[in-house]
Amino acid sequence: MSAHLMSTYNRLPVAFSHGQGAWLWDVDGRRYLDALSGIAVNTVGHAHPRLVAALRDQVGRLMHTSNLYRIPLQEQLAERLCALSGADAAFFCNSGLEANEAAIKLARLHGHRRGVERPRIVVFDDAFHGRSLATLSATGNPKVQKGFEPLVEGFVRLPLNDADALRAASADADIVAVLVEAIQGEGGIRPVQAEYFRLLRRVCDERGWLLIIDEVQCGTGRTGRWFAHQWAEVRPDAVALAKGLASGVPIGALLGWGAAAALFGPGQHGTTFGGNPLACRAALETLAIVDDEGLLDNARRVGGWMLEQLRQQLGALSAVLDVRGSGLMLGIELDRDCGALVGQALQAGLLINVTHDRVVRLLPPLILRQEEAEELVARLVPLIQRFVAA
Repeated sequence: MSAHLMSTYNRLPVAFSHGQGAWLWDVDGRRYLDALSGIAVNTVGHAHPRLVAALRDQVGRLMHTSNLYRIPLQEQLAERLCALSGADAAFFCNSGLEANEAAIKLARLHGHRRGVERPRIVVFDDAFHGRSLATLSATGNPKVQKGFEPLVEGFVRLPLNDADALRAASADADIVAVLVEAIQGEGGIRPVQAEYFRLLRRVCDERGWLLIIDEVQCGTGRTGRWFAHQWAEVRPDAVALAKGLASGVPIGALLGWGAAAALFGPGQHGTTFGGNPLACRAALETLAIVDDEGLLDNARRVGGWMLEQLRQQLGALSAVLDVRGSGLMLGIELDRDCGALVGQALQAGLLINVTHDRVVRLLPPLILRQEEAEELVARLVPLIQRFVAA
């Protein structure tokens, strides 16, 4: 490993040379089944021929001009995302934390427009919204916050899915918004319950708050619908997207509904690279592939089969506390720290991740075929069985 890289990652001892579909090959020629897809990024897998062709074409035409000028591909992508979501407008950036940073600024602007001098935002235990100072402060993980104090003020933290705590907090006149992940990814694949989602919407309507949903990890079809909040049939005021939106090309987006879509004016927010032609072409092609190849249905069908099989084959183990998830976003919670499983899976030719210390996280690409899902389960289940028996 290069001595010239800052030590910000504990990298696994493997380097990949190329990929195809749901498979990766390392520099020594060994093949791995990718059940992580770059942490929910490679929506259409590796080296999808349509995406490769689109990117080659776009690189040969135009990669970047800046937002000083119109960008037709950005306009097309905004139109497409608004059609899929029901939103009214979109802002494009480069990452999930930038989308959430924009959302936090939007919430504060909303508060100041209402005459709130020190606006506050409701956030939740175990949430993860990014690593900038503002998104780190909104994140509910003291371990990742440690050493970066003082944190940014203006956040009220509540337990997720706790109606009484939400009602008690609603008396705070300085609260102007709620920022919530539809499914907590880093927090252990924990979904917002549908009833609680609807309560959030009611309270936001009653109090004049914005309902801002972080779909950076669970959006772009991962759960079998375009956006995870659509399962609860709630209308947000804003949604943050990134990760899988362009299948590996960096892009983020903040979608806005109604008055929230019109809050920002020229000069109040911006980005140099955000929404450049290359990223927007990649996102448009990704969305088209998901549509044309029926990948939403595939995520529901294959993910549902995996969830059922993992519950059947692991459910009798006392060390397995829960198997949960939606579509191709699954978590297996153990009663102990299980980070060692990542290295063991690597040796077995399987790429997984452990989040929240005790949750095996599975985020395979949406192109995962049934036979590959069967291979994934066949490799993973014995690893967990041996691990908990040791």
